[in-house]
Amino acid sequence: MLEAPLADPLAANDHQTAVRTAVSHARDPQRAANELAAVLRHSQLGFVLFFVSAEYALTPLGKALDAAFAGVPISGCTTAGEITPEGYDRGGIVAVGFDARHFGIGVALIDELEGFDLVRAQRVTEGLLAEARRQSPPGGEHFALTLLDGLSSCEEQVLATLGAALGSIPSFGGSAGDDNRLAHTHVYSAGRFHDQAAVVVMFTTRLPFEVFTTHHLRPRSEKLVVTHADRERRRVIELNAAPAAEEYARLVGCPRQALDDAVFARYPLAVRIGESYFVRSIQRVNDDGSLSFYCAVENGIVLTAMTPAPILPDLEAVFDDLAERLGEPELIIGLDCFLRRLEIEALGNLSAASALLCRQRVIGFNTYGEQHHGMHINQTFTGVVLGRPGADRAPR
Repeated sequence: MLEAPLADPLAANDHQTAVRTAVSHARDPQRAANELAAVLRHSQLGFVLFFVSAEYALTPLGKALDAAFAGVPISGCTTAGEITPEGYDRGGIVAVGFDARHFGIGVALIDELEGFDLVRAQRVTEGLLAEARRQSPPGGEHFALTLLDGLSSCEEQVLATLGAALGSIPSFGGSAGDDNRLAHTHVYSAGRFHDQAAVVVMFTTRLPFEVFTTHHLRPRSEKLVVTHADRERRRVIELNAAPAAEEYARLVGCPRQALDDAVFARYPLAVRIGESYFVRSIQRVNDDGSLSFYCAVENGIVLTAMTPAPILPDLEAVFDDLAERLGEPELIIGLDCFLRRLEIEALGNLSAASALLCRQRVIGFNTYGEQHHGMHINQTFTGVVLGRPGADRAPR
């Protein structure tokens, strides 16, 4: 028996709310799209954002979503897990509908990531701003969301270039996943799913908002120097002039053959820039003993071993701090690295984490990488908190 859509009860009953949320677990693409539309569609619907399990048949799903939300812009991506009104989930679709009375929206598809230059980035940004401003009430401010093919290996170039064009406009985003298979990831725009592509969404709103990022990892004293790397393929062949997998296994104290996602999640590496540490997560061990990473790596960089602090207290403290400035959230769009979820599951904290995300009205997905102000980062919880209509605007 197909399940009924799961809707946010506050959003479903309040026609003046700025956002509505819905979830479907229906396996039939048309049924799933119709269930989402039954909750989200209303006369003032201006935009739909969704995150979907890669288990779905994407081509028919794309057509079904386009038909169910005809006339309404819709964007999204595949995931390594979803965050719904009930917390962590897998195998479904979660969607957010944005009320046109509160948001102006511009959407652009970047379908050729390689060679994406500043001229194109400026043209994209100018078009997004013009469209979002045209739709929005006067006095709105902007933020941008980026969704990228999580296996494109182009994130750093695209984000740095786009960040230069965005200037002071705050931005965040996530890399699409495929339920930890590391085979095919997709973004959705203009009625179909795309690989080797990115979607950029510009929001203009008078609601208070703040883009944020956090991680719970603390530096240790041990350092690893990348002494041989294949930058194009994000592969490290040697660390400290030794085979990379062997040297990393020595650092974490386990046999090379025991290295897996759970180990990578518990013992990440990071690059220090100024006083901040930016995680460079390991993707896999290759047959030749090299390590593939989710972020760019190159010869000569120094990687610091990191150790995790308690993950949920860190996240709860961030939410409390945001609430002090913006009040109770209307919605938080949260992009959570899939390695963080693996750690939470390994610690047996999935129910507690889901309860926390539910209380904070988080909707989002587990990513293969996060984006914050033009940087590609790993093992973070990154997103935007939207304050309630009528609340005072807070610093971004």
